[in-house]
Amino acid sequence: MRNYIHVKNTIKNRYKTLKKVRILGIDPGYAIVGFGILDYDGIRFTPIEYGAVLTEAGTPFPERLRAIHDDIEYIFDKFLPECMAIERLYFTTNQKTAIDVAQARGITVLSAAKRNIPVSEYTPLQVKQSVVGYGKAEKKQVMEMTRQILGLAQIPKPDDAADALAIAICHGHSTRFDLK
Repeated sequence: MRNYIHVKNTIKNRYKTLKKVRILGIDPGYAIVGFGILDYDGIRFTPIEYGAVLTEAGTPFPERLRAIHDDIEYIFDKFLPECMAIERLYFTTNQKTAIDVAQARGITVLSAAKRNIPVSEYTPLQVKQSVVGYGKAEKKQVMEMTRQILGLAQIPKPDDAADALAIAICHGHSTRFDLK
């Protein structure tokens, strides 16, 4: 019994000394860029902020890219993430959409690179596996588990923000951080 108490106290003390890491999750797009910022201490996630960068349909594409750039820069400057997780793109049908999303995604990755912030990419399958435990989970399941993991009263809106938070959770589960 004495060894158990010692181990238990050692574990408690270790948890008190953990440092939090701030993760920025990004669900890329050019009409809607979902973002979610979480602190992670190796045990639990704490939501800091989430939402979406929106660009208006009919706006010239270069202006949409500039708006995304400006808002993403603001997010980096305000929340100071230490790492970024972003969905890996793959498209099978609409190549024009794929190219436009890739350009918008590149702006986000560049913002991280300018700050020497490491960027990790995850496929939708990896995110589903990490958040739900099943790689073929439905979107509703992922969104509900994201809500539960973060202790939120409601599923985050818009869906792109919920997706970004799930990507950030996936990164936390997938990465070994030096949290001391």
